[in-house]
Amino acid sequence: MGTVQFHLNGEAVTVTDATPNTTLLDWLRRDARLTGTKEGCAEGDCGACTVAVLDAEAPEGPTWRAINSCLVLLPLVHGQRVVTVEGLAPRTGALHPAQQAMVDTLGSQCGYCTPGVVMSLFEATYRQDLRSPWQLDDQLSGNLCRCTGYRPIRDAATQVAGTRPADGFSAAMAAPAAEQPALRWVTEAGEAHIPTDFDALFDVLDRRPDARLICGATDLGLDVTKQGKRFECLVSLQGLPLRGVTLAPGGGWRIGATTRLSDLELATEHALPPVARMLRFFGSRQIKNRATVGGNLCNASPIGDLAPVLLSLGAVAVIRGRAGERRLPLADFFVAYRKTALAAGEILAAVEVPPLGADAKASAYKVSKRREMDISAVACGLWVAVDAQQTITAARFGFGGMAATPARAPAAEAAVVGQPFSAATFAAAADALRSDFTPLSDHRGSAWYRMTVATNLLKGFFHEVRETAVPLLAARPSGTLLTPDDPADLPTEGAR
Repeated sequence: MGTVQFHLNGEAVTVTDATPNTTLLDWLRRDARLTGTKEGCAEGDCGACTVAVLDAEAPEGPTWRAINSCLVLLPLVHGQRVVTVEGLAPRTGALHPAQQAMVDTLGSQCGYCTPGVVMSLFEATYRQDLRSPWQLDDQLSGNLCRCTGYRPIRDAATQVAGTRPADGFSAAMAAPAAEQPALRWVTEAGEAHIPTDFDALFDVLDRRPDARLICGATDLGLDVTKQGKRFECLVSLQGLPLRGVTLAPGGGWRIGATTRLSDLELATEHALPPVARMLRFFGSRQIKNRATVGGNLCNASPIGDLAPVLLSLGAVAVIRGRAGERRLPLADFFVAYRKTALAAGEILAAVEVPPLGADAKASAYKVSKRREMDISAVACGLWVAVDAQQTITAARFGFGGMAATPARAPAAEAAVVGQPFSAATFAAAADALRSDFTPLSDHRGSAWYRMTVATNLLKGFFHEVRETAVPLLAARPSGTLLTPDDPADLPTEGAR
């Protein structure tokens, strides 16, 4: 009952013979016979599967976004415009500028990764927010190439970035945006729903309390591709008015649960630097174009990267049910391993973040085995308020990777409140942290390693924020933990 309908390379497509657990990549290769889109890792790491979708709700205006088709389930492109590498060249046979740039710079050798690289360059061609060199690196961070090295590919990105040729793709961006259509797709193998109003959502949840709520589905996509799981009922929140970052009454920000991480990164670059710091190395551009704030928080992973920094900022979860909204401190939202305080029939609607405060010093850190696209061993957000006498009046320390859930560190916080803002105070906090957590050992780090890293981050936080209260990341490629040899390497513009 029902069909999935979308536009593919400019042509209307109706799908009736697939299942809700089919990935877009599998359908493209098996059913549409569009084999330019490749499968490499099937987990969103290599970029060979990259395609583009028209994002009509992007904060800077409608634009094309590169995404991993291996992680996107077919029903989630209902009502969307999708482009694969086969759809780039016009009927005249001329190459798209992104393809021509790869030819001009000798950016392809074996060619397996090339279609995905081209689709990332395709997004860059139409982006309106490429202002810094690091953004070009970030644009390509989700595409692996084992042949060329990355210099010719980056040269190709430099050649096309932001050029926005007057072509059909630019015209599609300028056309009036169509509203997300509702979907009710029921098959023998399962069902998928995209409600476009809250009454319809809660009706589905009343009927199917076993439904799995999704939006970007980058985490659930791994369950399908790597674990072979199949879900009987999927309900996407993408059609609900939950996306966007707005100023909250009385100051601070309200971040909608379906806000894409790439949206949040753009919105917080100067407004909330600790969040922007964490997002820089959260994942690839393709992942950030799909993954959402609500999805990252509601999977309740102990190593989810947004939770620690939002805990440190005093965030509040806005929970919505049929009866209305309720608010809960984010520190109380995580109740057990991968379990939240959401009751049956409730969703996370938004996260509210209060103003940083004129007396605040804040930052965030992520430590992982590799810089790009890796899961944290330890992540933390650290915030203190310091008065005119250089006494710490309040503190919030949020950590991930240290317990079964993301959590505050009450003993470490108590160790600094009422104390002078000094290296000795944070050394004492590092000692107190040992009573807050008993981390586990796994393949990402031993218990000793995690505790040593966490205590060192507390000590290093003092030195980083001593002169610059809310530091930005350097514009050059870097990790979230900076150890500059030259003071000129530290960011200054926009920091306070």
